[in-house]
Amino acid sequence: MRIVVKIGTSTLAHSTGRLNIRHVEALVRVLSDLKNAGHELVVVSSGAIGMGVGKLMLPSRPADMPTKQAAAAVGQCELMYTYDRLFGAYNHTVAQVLLTGEDIHNSRRCANMRNTINRLLELGALPIINENDAVVTDEIGVENTIGENDTLSAIVARLIGADLLVLLSDIDGLYTADPRRDSSAKLIPLVEAITPEIEALAGGSGTSLGSGGMATKLKAARIITEAGGDMIIANGENPEALYDIVGGKPVGTRFVGRKAK
Repeated sequence: MRIVVKIGTSTLAHSTGRLNIRHVEALVRVLSDLKNAGHELVVVSSGAIGMGVGKLMLPSRPADMPTKQAAAAVGQCELMYTYDRLFGAYNHTVAQVLLTGEDIHNSRRCANMRNTINRLLELGALPIINENDAVVTDEIGVENTIGENDTLSAIVARLIGADLLVLLSDIDGLYTADPRRDSSAKLIPLVEAITPEIEALAGGSGTSLGSGGMATKLKAARIITEAGGDMIIANGENPEALYDIVGGKPVGTRFVGRKAK
């Protein structure tokens, strides 16, 4: 399969912004094994700003844009160094691809991006994609931004014709209510259509270091399922669940792609 895996900040880093070594090493091992099994993988990785916060020893995620962008510039180096070192131990080559909203909206640049990613996959490399937060004003809705990596991962998955998009987050999937506030909330294992009732279940943003919430995940689900691919929301706490996901076993919440008639 051709699989896009979006890794959230909460999976990569502790609340301090420092690298969660145990999680990342386990995740890289599983992804490397899936590549060894013949799957084509693309990683959309959050974490640049969060890791920059840790590297610069800032007290919290900055509120002002210049400091956010400075943290992203520092954190992106740390992020790619970590991926290069860990995937390299399993003889896999990684490639950095940084995008802006203009790369998505401009048809020529979008085609170039798709061609680059497809060629990297043909060459056996593992593209690692992030929004170029060091030069764009992220998450504030201006024209040249994508916004957050749930949406970016869905756009990439649609462009390259991925069979499956996996969003690894700090939650097990879509629930009937917010499980952090309602103990009676139940996991919804399968969503065959994104109805107004499903959309009403989306809450606010995620952790203090990240930017995505359930609403962005439902937006991503709509993008990829309309293109015919499936999407799964799963907890990044257990990277080995990716084996079950690829094997078709029920994990998290699966959104079923619309198949062409």
